[in-house]
Amino acid sequence: MASRSSKAPRKKTTKRKPGLATLRKRIDTIDHELVELMNKRADVAREIGHIKSASGEVTYDPSREELVLDRVADANEGPLADDSLKSIFRELISGSRAIEQHLRVAHLGPAWTYSHLAALHRFGNAVEFVPVSSISAAFEEVHAGHSHYGVVPLENSTDGRIADTLDNLSRMAVKICAEVPLRIHHNLLAACERHDVRKVYSRPQALSQCRNWLARHLPNAQLIEVTSTSAAAEKATRESKAAAIASRQAGIHHGLSILAENIEDIAGNTTRFAVIGHADAKRTGRDKTALMFEIKHRPGGLADALAIPKRQKLNLTWIESFPLPGEKRGYIFFVELDGHRDDLRVRRAIASLEKRCTRVAILGSYAGASLVG
Repeated sequence: MASRSSKAPRKKTTKRKPGLATLRKRIDTIDHELVELMNKRADVAREIGHIKSASGEVTYDPSREELVLDRVADANEGPLADDSLKSIFRELISGSRAIEQHLRVAHLGPAWTYSHLAALHRFGNAVEFVPVSSISAAFEEVHAGHSHYGVVPLENSTDGRIADTLDNLSRMAVKICAEVPLRIHHNLLAACERHDVRKVYSRPQALSQCRNWLARHLPNAQLIEVTSTSAAAEKATRESKAAAIASRQAGIHHGLSILAENIEDIAGNTTRFAVIGHADAKRTGRDKTALMFEIKHRPGGLADALAIPKRQKLNLTWIESFPLPGEKRGYIFFVELDGHRDDLRVRRAIASLEKRCTRVAILGSYAGASLVG
């Protein structure tokens, strides 16, 4: 029987990993391709802007921008997180929009308030932000045409409605065209150590949302209300034994140390901001509509009004009431329901409300947005 000749075992060859210089060169090539693609995208966006301008459409389309960001997240297969990709595309959209139109956006200032952060999440950096001293001033900016849009707080998950915003919505001819639900994380900021803090500055709402933490950790500190969280950070910068409750970004901007993070008493603290302008957003299929109606003070008046959305199978997501000013007995109600004002069931509900109520106003239709921050 013939013996088979034995072959020497073949050596395993290990594929050599690319070195640092090679990988960096690859990154440079990809970056160059990205720049070309982003500018191509901006050129197409500019053409869209020309078409909008010719047809009299507004440049800013919040429902379309929200749809683009959602599609980006749906297409993402990693390793980048969805939020990271959305942030990148938000700035890309913002820069492209700036080619079409220079937008002015009013917000409660100064910079790095939560209103400013909400505006950044919605509009990106390529707009002119206009800080104002009050919610009413933001409404006035938009109403008078000095700013294209405003960003104002609508409701907080801890403190509820923002009365100033609802009051201005009842009086001003502006519309809600988008929403920005923002996570609120309060931080204790100072230029000194925690044991040296004698004063704590912040907005009344922020102090209220952190009162238990402050009672435990700074029981002897004087709590002082100011007009904004950023104004509080400015105070802490100037005073040696003062601290502020504000956002992390405000602390970084003012060069303050973060003495304690996330000091809000209730986890999951969020504020929903409204973007106000002069036009409704387009239908997306996941819309909300805000209404205001006035009813006479009579038995069953409110029950009759609220039965109307139920008959149309419309889900009410929010309701608030205000007594009418003066001697006139009655109430103004703010409601938010699922659906767009152009939807048939919403149109029917509004028509029925107009028959039963003293006054009905459509405050705006807008796409439901994801939580950010």
